[in-house]
Amino acid sequence: MRQVDFEHGPVGRNMVQSALPMLVAQLFALLYNIVDRIFLGRIPGEGTMALAGVGLCFPLVILTIGFANLFGTGGAPLFSIALGAKDRESAKHIQTTAFLLLSGAALVITVVGLLFSRPFLLLFGASEATLPYALPYLRIYLLGTFFSMVVTGMNPFINAQGYTGFGMLTVSIGALLNVALDPVFIFALHLGTSGAAIATVISQFVSAVLVLWYLRRRCELRLTVHRPRDFATVAKNITSLGTAGFIMAVTNALVTLSCNSVLSRFGGDLYVSIMTILASVRQFVDVPALAVSEGTSPVMSYNYGAERPGNVRKAIRLMTIANLTYTLAIWLFILWKPQWFIGIFTNDKTILADAIPALHLYFFAFIGQGLQYCGQTTFKALNKKRQAIFFSLFRKAIIVIPLTYLLPHLFGLGTDGVFMAEPVSNVVGGTACFVTMMLTVWRELGRAEKRQREAAGHPE
Repeated sequence: MRQVDFEHGPVGRNMVQSALPMLVAQLFALLYNIVDRIFLGRIPGEGTMALAGVGLCFPLVILTIGFANLFGTGGAPLFSIALGAKDRESAKHIQTTAFLLLSGAALVITVVGLLFSRPFLLLFGASEATLPYALPYLRIYLLGTFFSMVVTGMNPFINAQGYTGFGMLTVSIGALLNVALDPVFIFALHLGTSGAAIATVISQFVSAVLVLWYLRRRCELRLTVHRPRDFATVAKNITSLGTAGFIMAVTNALVTLSCNSVLSRFGGDLYVSIMTILASVRQFVDVPALAVSEGTSPVMSYNYGAERPGNVRKAIRLMTIANLTYTLAIWLFILWKPQWFIGIFTNDKTILADAIPALHLYFFAFIGQGLQYCGQTTFKALNKKRQAIFFSLFRKAIIVIPLTYLLPHLFGLGTDGVFMAEPVSNVVGGTACFVTMMLTVWRELGRAEKRQREAAGHPE
């Protein structure tokens, strides 16, 4: 696989070479999450309840991804910064420590999740009608926790070394396998939600094997599994930086839990199904923005470690233009063709009347999400822990969750109030995150760039 040259390649080209494979990888990774819902929503006579059941599992699924991000997005930027500073020994320790932390977390999540899966689902708002669909899906899905976390948490270390093509391949193969297995287990073998979970676990196993094989055998800095001497210090640094991504996942899980709880009270199981569709659309349209952000992250981290502030500023500028252009375009497309997005996940015509206005409300001012991605990615890539953690909490925990419970009681908004909480957070939270990044990081980089020009005898 061709390696991206972070040391000598132009910033724009490096971003494209990183982002394009990540875009493909993210699209295929999305298949892991949404293909189950696409097929389950088409089970004759049971599709709506199956969607609701799987939607109730989202908080634990998101939490699993959160722990993977804690060590993956926490370790990979530090890994890239060390590579940029030519400190290969530190980079190797960071990679090994992240894997050991991830493995331990996967074991705990699997055991706790299996022991308390039923109480968790009842807490998440499961009813007697949806529990038979949710419980088997969750229990089987949890058996693949380690595989899922390896794919999500260790692939960033492949990408950080410039092997984005193989990072794309590991996810793509598993996702295509999931697409092939889902109809077999769901329809041919009549296993329903259990079949969807079995297909997902098998696919994640294959992807995880590929990730570990490449890290152990083919990467420039290969993964070792022995405990480094400075394990505690490195673990602290990884978790400190990764806390932002972890908090984002935890708050997303809490938002999902809150939305399902309030919607089941105000609208019943039908609106839990609608929320599952909206969350699925959200995952779908987030992919290009995530790919641009994650493709830019190693470029920023490497150049920051190599003390090239001008390159970091250029990467931020290009990322911002790309993300804002995309989020504006997708917002307008959703306003124009909402039924197209809903139709991906269900062919039940009776749900359209309620789902279309919900989709319009939920995605109003989606461009604010682009601002959030740009600010948050910059903070994480440059190891700005406090800012990254604060803005992860601010948008979801401080804005969305309280509004989810408050707005339905105001002015008779009901279920509309739940869907309105998201756009409010996009505008307020996204703007605050981006403006803070520009007033702090952007200016800091500008001052560093000016000092370098003056030291070289070129003040302008």
